[in-house]
Amino acid sequence: MIRFYFHPTPNPAKVALLLEETELPYETVPVDTSKGEQHLPAFRAINPNGKVPAIVDTDGPGGKEARVFDSTAILMYLAEKTGRFLGAPEDRPELLSWLLFIASGLGPFSGQAVHFQYAAPEGLDYAVNRYRREAERHYQVLNDHLEGRIYIVGDTYTIADISAWGWLDRAARVRKGEEDPLAAFPNLKRLFQTVDARPAVARARAVGKDHAFKKVNDEETKRALFPSNYPPAA
Repeated sequence: MIRFYFHPTPNPAKVALLLEETELPYETVPVDTSKGEQHLPAFRAINPNGKVPAIVDTDGPGGKEARVFDSTAILMYLAEKTGRFLGAPEDRPELLSWLLFIASGLGPFSGQAVHFQYAAPEGLDYAVNRYRREAERHYQVLNDHLEGRIYIVGDTYTIADISAWGWLDRAARVRKGEEDPLAAFPNLKRLFQTVDARPAVARARAVGKDHAFKKVNDEETKRALFPSNYPPAA
């Protein structure tokens, strides 16, 4: 059984999609990051970095319980566990390269673009421009790579496509003010639509819907989400 520590944000969404695609048995454990539950000792024992997603596999390697944190690590772990969505063996170098491109580039710059456009104080125009333009540059790199391709790696749907889907699903927030945020990146838009049409996506979107996550953006939420912005308690 997989215990899946979840909050409805892009990186957990990737893991939700892969779990639904593989049909592995799992239970969802809500972690309300707006309430600071990611900082509780019980969760820090699973992910010392205090971020979602994370999983605990009660039937890990050798039959031992295994924890895995970071969305890319979880995607790789579950794909290897099931032997699915890894593409052809000869494509493994490409798969790793694009997974880490998303993990170290497209994802973080998208997240910072959202942060500086929606959460940061006004007047930080340089940061807003820097992170949004870098997110768009990563979009363009992937868009160019997808010319003449259906999927990111090889000829089949892989965890690279799942990883990209998680953040492309939030393109409207990354490219704030754009009516059709992926219109300038037609190959990327096609990839997103291809993945988004899969039956497992609807099931992944339903994950956590039965839990009332906090939606109020108050002082508690800001301190929970951005603790490094505040001095440590005396």
